Amino acid sequence: MPVDRERWFGDLNLSNFVNTYYQYRDLESLDGCRRVLIVGPGQGLDTVVLRWRGYEVTTLDVDETFRPDLVGSVHSMGAFHDRQFDVVIASHVLEHLPLSYLNASLEEIARVGRFALIYLPVAGRHGLVRFVAGVRNLEANVTWDIFNYLLKPDGQTAALCARQHCWEVGYRGFRRRDIRGRLRQHFKIISDYRNYDWLPSYNFVLQSRHAAALSAHAE
Repeated sequence: MPVDRERWFGDLNLSNFVNTYYQYRDLESLDGCRRVLIVGPGQGLDTVVLRWRGYEVTTLDVDETFRPDLVGSVHSMGAFHDRQFDVVIASHVLEHLPLSYLNASLEEIARVGRFALIYLPVAGRHGLVRFVAGVRNLEANVTWDIFNYLLKPDGQTAALCARQHCWEVGYRGFRRRDIRGRLRQHFKIISDYRNYDWLPSYNFVLQSRHAAALSAHAE
């Protein structure tokens, strides 16, 4: 993301369409979920497509440049009540936050939504070799990521991606097992996967532990 937010807001790339499709696909896998909160709506493509497909969408961003329905931060969403939304989407948002705000943000996402889609950037430059058989949906993918595996970002300083990201998946302390551990404090991980159609993205489909506990108690 360039520092010029107005310029970035006006751009629309293939990756936006790919990312929006995966959000729609993951939402469709969660039966009966129609109320959606998008944290960080970006250029707005996700919002338009999901509303077109019948979802009730609310948007939140700390920056009014992106014309959210509500200006505010993910780490403090007091404007929303518990389980107000079926799903909270935070796609390539949380890496902009220092670690000192991350736990509070995850806690808030788990509080206001029953489920969450959290998509995170993968560090480095990426490559892919794909084999598609053309029958029975058979497919094989081999990926690689090139970056300094010895580097350990402090998680507080925005030093990555043109000084936009405080951390990314893959660096020491932020490898997939580390990210899973942080998420499991607040969520049950339904699935997680590499987006082979947009390699810089690692995606999580999550269920709020708080919401799941309440549902089990009600039963």
